Amino acid sequence: MTTATATKRKIKFRPMDDRALVEPVEADEKTAGGIILPDTAREKPQRGVVIAVGPGKLLDSGQRGEMGISVGDEVFYGKYSGTEIEFGTDRYVVVRESDILAVVDK
Repeated sequence: MTTATATKRKIKFRPMDDRALVEPVEADEKTAGGIILPDTAREKPQRGVVIAVGPGKLLDSGQRGEMGISVGDEVFYGKYSGTEIEFGTDRYVVVRESDILAVVDK
């Protein structure tokens, strides 16, 4: 079982197949001009950090496809991709590897 470290505590979460657990990076609270945005006006986050990854997609041959992402990667994902879930007060998004648009190189 994959043990993923989330902010301030450990959670046990094992994504299935080609899915990944992503912790979204919060949207900016201010505009570039200094205007404070209310929660309702903020854009849905599209960037986050991978917390846990599944074993890979099951191919027709019976083998598992290799995941192109790993734990700790910072990624961009589709705006309406994935399923939002909560563990206590923490929010996460479970996305398929195909919904991940890019990995941020450090």
